[in-house]
Amino acid sequence: MTVPLADALAAVRALLLDPDTLVRAVAAGRRRGDEPPPWRRIEVRVVDLKAGRHLQVTAYDATQAHTSNHALGAAGAESATAAVDRLLELPFGNWHVDTTTQTVQLRVTKRGDGLISRAAVAAPASASRAHDRDKNRLVRAADPLLRALGITDGEGRVRPGRADKYRQVEEFARQLQTTLGDALEAGALRRPTAEDPLRIVDLGAGNAYLTFVAHRLLTEQMGLQIDLVGVDMKEQSRTHNLAVAAELGVAVDFAQASIEDYTPHLPPDVVLALHACDTATDDALARAVDWQAAVILAAPCCHHDLAAQLRRAEAPAPYAALVRSGILRERFADTLTDALRASLLREHGYRVDVVEFVASEHTPRNTLLRAIRTGAPADAALTREYAELVAAWGIRPRLGELLA
Repeated sequence: MTVPLADALAAVRALLLDPDTLVRAVAAGRRRGDEPPPWRRIEVRVVDLKAGRHLQVTAYDATQAHTSNHALGAAGAESATAAVDRLLELPFGNWHVDTTTQTVQLRVTKRGDGLISRAAVAAPASASRAHDRDKNRLVRAADPLLRALGITDGEGRVRPGRADKYRQVEEFARQLQTTLGDALEAGALRRPTAEDPLRIVDLGAGNAYLTFVAHRLLTEQMGLQIDLVGVDMKEQSRTHNLAVAAELGVAVDFAQASIEDYTPHLPPDVVLALHACDTATDDALARAVDWQAAVILAAPCCHHDLAAQLRRAEAPAPYAALVRSGILRERFADTLTDALRASLLREHGYRVDVVEFVASEHTPRNTLLRAIRTGAPADAALTREYAELVAAWGIRPRLGELLA
């Protein structure tokens, strides 16, 4: 339903200031024609502190989270009412509000109106008020999905040794939500319908932890119509994943094929390539560029190819010290590989962010390439920079050869 923006924001305001029903709210994206908001994302929830019930606001910039608590029902600059009014003045393009009874989404249209959609919660929920960041998750430990994937037990407790996997799942969900929200708001990603859902492919799906998490997030939390396929070269993976999909009752398909040989019915809109080993990530990125996918999310795994080339090549002066020691050479190869991948994607019309999506103490493979297709022509300076870097080190990046 499209309404004047002031009326739509008033509806969101009422939800944010209802401490009995608010579960969580997220503001993200930018309005067309406006300056970007000062924060990448805002999250709002209600917490019970020793000083009473407060509205907790967490603002995310490019590197960290900034949390503030505002008293509900209090007067003055620090009250929850004043904080909410300041938030609603920021030019965010989307608000997503979860309450105990419904999910409400507000999107600011190109004309500056408010497009509101509401969906009833199948089973009314109770809102957690504990002052604990672990409660504020996109994929909660009690979710049957995590039990089916072997991350939690029948009581919703994270199994011993699976805490790092749970963190990866949660942080991937946040990155996916943010990236797709940005792409939809910018018009880079089309808005799906039941007749024409978003086509998403997960290349190198393996045991499909993140494939299933993506389905849950996009369908149940973002309300998108999707057609999702996980691809892996092992038939055992396909059989196992289809059984999990049947157990969960979700419409996710799986195909047994190599990344190079997989042929979709129609080019996908979104390509995921998460922890594909070594040059398999390059194969996935090349297929995504070939398909002109609107969004690419790739979390590279090992980087053996360039590390081996650096071992054989003569380092340009005065950088020999970077590759003299084996461990330093491997780390440098990781950085160089992903820098060149990002550069090539930019040359092929993508806006690229290289981010850390989970802390290094949980996994050393924690880099994520987020790419949104803009269609911008190649920048001559970027092309020259890439060519000079490759020539200086005497290397032949796999992705460069695939895209040549």
